[in-house]
Amino acid sequence: MTESNHSPEIEPSAADLAEIEQELPLIEAEVLLLDAQIIVLTGEAGPSELDWQRLRRAQRRVLREARALLAIRSAAGRAA
Repeated sequence: MTESNHSPEIEPSAADLAEIEQELPLIEAEVLLLDAQIIVLTGEAGPSELDWQRLRRAQRRVLREARALLAIRSAAGRAA
């Protein structure tokens, strides 16, 4: 077996992990939005009213989480 030319992986720093943790609610909201979009697009009988409500709710959640993340980053930028 040949030796890899890649450098050893570097563990994320505490700051990196904190950023990931801050972004996690937005990532989760985006996953829920994607799930809702898939259901709307792939439903055999077409999307139901409940499917559309789920999609709108997921869209609102993504926007809410994105605003919250921007507010956190903006406040952190002003504090620095």
